[in-house]
Amino acid sequence: MNMTTMLALLHRDLRVARRELKSFILRVGLQPLLFTFIFGFVMTRLSITSQSYPNQLLPGILALSMTLSGMQAVALPLVIEFGWTKEIEDRLLAPISINGVALEKIFVGVIQSLMAGVFVLPLTWLMIGRSAGLQLSHPLLLIVVALLTSWLFAAFGMVIGTYAEPQQVGLIFQVLLGPMIFFGCTYYPWAALRVIPWFQKLVLINPLVYASEGFRAALTPQQPHMSYWLIFGMLVGFCVLFTYLGLRQFSRRALD
Repeated sequence: MNMTTMLALLHRDLRVARRELKSFILRVGLQPLLFTFIFGFVMTRLSITSQSYPNQLLPGILALSMTLSGMQAVALPLVIEFGWTKEIEDRLLAPISINGVALEKIFVGVIQSLMAGVFVLPLTWLMIGRSAGLQLSHPLLLIVVALLTSWLFAAFGMVIGTYAEPQQVGLIFQVLLGPMIFFGCTYYPWAALRVIPWFQKLVLINPLVYASEGFRAALTPQQPHMSYWLIFGMLVGFCVLFTYLGLRQFSRRALD
């Protein structure tokens, strides 16, 4: 793998992302901030939700923001490059392996996902203010969960981007994201689902569950959360699975 070529490709993609910084901020920040304001600020002051609800909400909002950013940063450009513009052919002519091109795409998604987390977390924390009992007593845990979450959903974005046709990608995101978000323990902790045992087991197939619970373990350790071995075991497992599927399908599409 030619590292110089990979860095050049990465530099090019990041320059493009920087030019679209305003749309990036709106895309990753608007929905989480609205959810946080309504559910974490307004509804707690109306006594519709408990004062402790922001502690359960914010880690899930952070996971959701990074999930959407990582997936979209990889999937949408790939759909365009493989479909309409055929720009991927220029990338494949560079002195770098096919897998190297694919890994660079995933790395771009990881960076954008981390940027979304850095942007969303302090803003949502400030919005809720004293009512949130978030802690930064486990910074290393937070960093590891953030890195694994970014990698997982950037790789998942590659799976979507290499399997989906341009005319199908909108439908795929609509069908996929709704269930993933609402069944991903973003708005409620996984431990609370013990009152619905069958549903608590069913959501374990959703990778967003482990990202949400990982951020709960890192930011609100005083609240019930999933065990560490299950969080990290499944995050790493999904990372490996989606990376393998994404690289394999990327190579197939590139060689067609």
